[in-house]
Amino acid sequence: DRGVATICVNPAGLDAIAPMLEGTGIGISVVCDFPFGQGTAADKEMLARNYCMRGDVTDLDLVINYGLIKEGKWKEAAADIQGAIDVCREHGVVSKVIIETDALTDEQIADACEAVISTGADYVKTSTGFYAGGPTEGGSVEVMKKIISIVDGRAKVTASAHIRTREHFLALIDLGVDRIGLSFSSTPLVLDPNAGAADGEASSGY
Repeated sequence: DRGVATICVNPAGLDAIAPMLEGTGIGISVVCDFPFGQGTAADKEMLARNYCMRGDVTDLDLVINYGLIKEGKWKEAAADIQGAIDVCREHGVVSKVIIETDALTDEQIADACEAVISTGADYVKTSTGFYAGGPTEGGSVEVMKKIISIVDGRAKVTASAHIRTREHFLALIDLGVDRIGLSFSSTPLVLDPNAGAADGEASSGY
């Protein structure tokens, strides 16, 4: 037990994972329209409803259509996820929207953050961990500084991808990041087995 906040899983794994986490205090984050965010607004809302109605999902990690962001259509991107965000709110499920920062310029990251904030989503999240269209830095300190500055307390922030050392993890905590997504392989390296997540809040299985 590493003391993580949630385990992040694909939808097909929900029935297997949920019984294992009963009574542990660890939540379940399920990904939605992952990893490209290219489903329709109706798809996103339908999937969100299917997952949220289960009663055992605590968090929904939804990928925004970052293609729309790159086209300068951040209001359309916001409208595309609004139904899913509303479903999360209806069922008391935490909504985290992945904006795939490695695919975006600084200006586009700002637009993506505004899109997420406009929907009332709980968190802006950096990365899927599956982007392969160019160089990646995921939840680097520099990227998180930008996002925290843009968001300015209007939503919470999640750093994910390329967080592989305890030093990086603690630097993000010091920066004020609210949630940190770690890969399964990085979790034992980043979280001291004796301290768990006492220094901050982490998610695993990402």
